[in-house]
Amino acid sequence: MDMDLLLKALADPTRRTILDELSAHDGQTLFELCSRLLLQHQIASTRQAISQHLAILEAAHLVTVKRQGRYKFHYINTSPLSAIVQRWGAKKKEDS
Repeated sequence: MDMDLLLKALADPTRRTILDELSAHDGQTLFELCSRLLLQHQIASTRQAISQHLAILEAAHLVTVKRQGRYKFHYINTSPLSAIVQRWGAKKKEDS
């Protein structure tokens, strides 16, 4: 796991909000995400901007995509977050 890519993906507040949305309602299309970001969080980014955020989240393996026909459904993947816990959380346990 590329830790820099993971931390870069988590550094942006819009990307964290996208992850929040997928955590609450997994399996959304780009249109659904854009709508929910606008209505629930007042984030009025373009579809292209949200698509770019999703690409960064996908590169960090925090979002997976499944295609069904002409639709792409986005799902949250929390397994890369264990790399953060392993890096810093394990040391905390050893010190105790």
